[in-house]
Amino acid sequence: MRATGAVEYGGGAVGTIGGALRDAARPARLLLAAKTAVAVAAAWLIAPLMPGVTDEYPYYAPLGALISMYPTLMSSLRSSLQTLMGLAAGVGIAAIIVLTVGPSVWTLAAAAALGVLVSGTGWFGAGKEYIPVAALLVLIIGGGDPEGYSLGYVVQTGVGVVIGLLVNLVIPPAPLVGQARARLDAFQRTLAGHLHDIGDAVAESWPPENEGWARDARDLAETSRALRGALAEADESRRGNPRAWIRRVDTSQEHTRLETLDDIAHQIRDISGCIGDTIWSRRAALELDPELVGPLSDACHAVAEVLDPDTDPERDETARRTAAERVDRLFAAVHDRTLDVGTVTGPGVLSAMHLHRILILLSPADDT
Repeated sequence: MRATGAVEYGGGAVGTIGGALRDAARPARLLLAAKTAVAVAAAWLIAPLMPGVTDEYPYYAPLGALISMYPTLMSSLRSSLQTLMGLAAGVGIAAIIVLTVGPSVWTLAAAAALGVLVSGTGWFGAGKEYIPVAALLVLIIGGGDPEGYSLGYVVQTGVGVVIGLLVNLVIPPAPLVGQARARLDAFQRTLAGHLHDIGDAVAESWPPENEGWARDARDLAETSRALRGALAEADESRRGNPRAWIRRVDTSQEHTRLETLDDIAHQIRDISGCIGDTIWSRRAALELDPELVGPLSDACHAVAEVLDPDTDPERDETARRTAAERVDRLFAAVHDRTLDVGTVTGPGVLSAMHLHRILILLSPADDT
């Protein structure tokens, strides 16, 4: 039985841990870690050179550099500006308290509550969490010199942010298009695995021992949503990125491919749901004629071979012809059995229609 739910990383806890470690060690992540280290070190060296009282708070510069390091240039710029806005708002809340009633246990509580309320406006994005934090730090750590502390806090954080942005600009991250393509390949591989497993399941003695294919099919929608997020991140990674300008990286094909795979996932979920209802005699179950088991299993396997991105390109046309023949044979078997028994033969009809639709979706553009 072929694996489906963990095609990308393998099954179980070991596969999950291995996948997480591979994600953490991706080249893009390693580059981000190296750039973060450079930015933090540079900020720590430059912070003591700041004029006036700000040089008393050099430890905020490395934190500012850390805040500014994101996988894409635009997300780094956006989050950095939002964080500085959040810090300024928090410092403003603390300044109002200092200039009016002064710090106390009650005003600390009020500052925290007001900071949380302001952060809920949606104006500060990634910087919203820093509003109550900045307000409390000014009131608690600022002590007898809240003005000097506030100035040092904001300026040194800003210094770190600027350094981080410069490092990100000098060493721009690679566009994340390749990573998105790899995830699309993994998704397509997963879909092919589901079809293979459905083909195996209908040919087994019922109920089949492996129920994973039916359970995993319900996760396809969530996988599709995650891929949309990955493609959106890939698009953002190109914005303002000199490396994307040089390579002229485009993601239009990836978006089109995801739409196609999303449609295919819907077809497979319908097949899986209908077959599952029949196998486990659920309320919506329709009887599957035993004469259709062989043609249905063969058609699922043949279409899965076309769907699998690892299929040898030299065999691709042969696989398409074979799949079309197997689906036609399933349609013919459904037709013959319908005439023989005088009724539409349930899952066979639905599955044949969906498998035919999948083949159409997988057809080259000039064939559609």
